[in-house]
Amino acid sequence: MPNPFKKDDTDEIAENIEELDSKEENPVEEDEINSDLQSKYDELNNQYIRLAADFDNYRKRQAQERESLLKYGAESTLKKVIEVLDNFERGEKANETVEDCDKLRESFNLIHKQLFDVLSKSGLEVIEAEGKEFDPNFHEAVMQTPTSEYPEHTIIAELQKGYKMGDRVLRPSLVNVATAE
Repeated sequence: MPNPFKKDDTDEIAENIEELDSKEENPVEEDEINSDLQSKYDELNNQYIRLAADFDNYRKRQAQERESLLKYGAESTLKKVIEVLDNFERGEKANETVEDCDKLRESFNLIHKQLFDVLSKSGLEVIEAEGKEFDPNFHEAVMQTPTSEYPEHTIIAELQKGYKMGDRVLRPSLVNVATAE
């Protein structure tokens, strides 16, 4: 049977075999390569471990800050409300000697305004209701009155004020809604 390889091909194959044999005979180079690879692996592994630890610390710090914010977030608002409480206490002491109802009413209105201002500055908003169209996102219909004086689904009366903070409804307005007769 004739040889399927040309002379050049067999020479090239022989050279490749010799090259492989020479690599096998030189275990020092392999050890150096393995040593380099091991050191690179160790370095990357240490970087990974440090990065994982840093991320874990970051996650714990964020959780602690979130918990602290929830616990003490209302602190500045409460400090302002304490001032309103002080005024209520002063008014209570003054009530003992006041005989004029107008002065009492005026004091009550001033304290009410002060409390509302403190809460408004903290983000509290009144939900507009009377005369507006009924919106189930902001209003809760507790009554319906058939009438021709108002368009259908219009709020006739607000029975209890509703409040929101930003887009979040804290308490919906309790309302009486007009319906068709």
